[in-house]
Amino acid sequence: MNRLARRALHSSQIPEDLETVTFRDAAGENPAAAGVSRETVDALWHSVQSIYRTGVHPGIQISIRHKGEQVLHRAIGHASGNGPHDPKDAVKVPMTTDTPICYFSASKAVTALLMHMLAEQGLVNLMDPVSYYCPEFGVNGKRTITVHQILSHRGGIPAIPRETPIDVLWDNDEIWRLLCAARPVEVDGAKVAYHAITGGFVLQRVLERVTGDTIENYLDKHLRRPMGMKWFTYGIAPEHLNDLACNYATGPTPRFPVSWVVNRALGGDIRTVERVTNDPRFQEAVIPAGNLCGTAEEVSRFFQMMLNGGLWNGRRICSEITIRRAIQQFGSLQIDRTMMIPMRFSAGMMLGGNPVGLWGQNSRFAFGHVGLINKLCWADAARDISVSLLNTGIPIVGHHLPALAKFVYTVGNRFPLMPEHRRPLIAA
Repeated sequence: MNRLARRALHSSQIPEDLETVTFRDAAGENPAAAGVSRETVDALWHSVQSIYRTGVHPGIQISIRHKGEQVLHRAIGHASGNGPHDPKDAVKVPMTTDTPICYFSASKAVTALLMHMLAEQGLVNLMDPVSYYCPEFGVNGKRTITVHQILSHRGGIPAIPRETPIDVLWDNDEIWRLLCAARPVEVDGAKVAYHAITGGFVLQRVLERVTGDTIENYLDKHLRRPMGMKWFTYGIAPEHLNDLACNYATGPTPRFPVSWVVNRALGGDIRTVERVTNDPRFQEAVIPAGNLCGTAEEVSRFFQMMLNGGLWNGRRICSEITIRRAIQQFGSLQIDRTMMIPMRFSAGMMLGGNPVGLWGQNSRFAFGHVGLINKLCWADAARDISVSLLNTGIPIVGHHLPALAKFVYTVGNRFPLMPEHRRPLIAA
């Protein structure tokens, strides 16, 4: 891609020899143990390389598990220094499989499971109104909105009020005041409208009210430490800010009506999103719907635990019925009033579908979450796979979309549907 094209598409410079920017965790890949051929591994990796060659993702991490074994664990590109507007003399920091990346909205899947674990522990009933636990939330017509409605994006408060200063995102008391004062667009739960940021703050308040502890500590106690995660925290500790991969607004500048949808969902244009998400105040904050930080392997590990029915390395993280409730479809396929696309949700997960869905072809038993459109994290019980594709570009529309779709198709094609009697229990 020549310099003029890169400038027009806000793309990074890609070397001819991709091996010079590739990091392989050879010890972490064991395809033979899962009966996966070298040809399949090469095809999967080639599809990731094709995404990288579009130039919209300066850095990419990939982790794929099949039958519990990691069959692909690699990184390509740079964590920082090779963005489309970085100076020529910027230090290029290689992307590795251990580089923490912000998951953005893929964080919602983890926060949702924490709420289901609270229910398992008898601390909440997800069908209770939020106002039962947080009475101050129940004003201005929100008294009957349930925790379950918030989880399934039917809570009627899909966005923070317009003209809200962006630094409110890291002021939890002020964001809570605004959400309590907000008037819902509806309260009957009949319509889906994606809660990009708001729902996470509501769930955080409920969790902290019933546990008497912070959501960070609850995550650490019940998920992060039991599963042996190195990163996997809301935000990142100040001493590790320089380890965190940078985010880049890449691809063509969104125009109406796409720009309208972006502003509606995220509360700002894509350049503002880039600036905010690289701000240390955002990176150190606790934003349950959007700033969990970790690696592709860690979020793949999380979804593998869900495939295992709540088990990780023989340790019970949560009950199987908790997993089943977290992935159970709620409502029918509907046009999401925020994103303006058809979606199927559970109480916390984005679901696949037949004959084709978000997670590819014949993905009825797949569940997961997208992060800022490009980060794809999911599990498919009918194929016994756990997949995490993390990247550092935040293009909305552009020439990368065919390569991204081809990646999802390749995964579905290379891991065919298993006979029902061989699928993980949660697919039954």
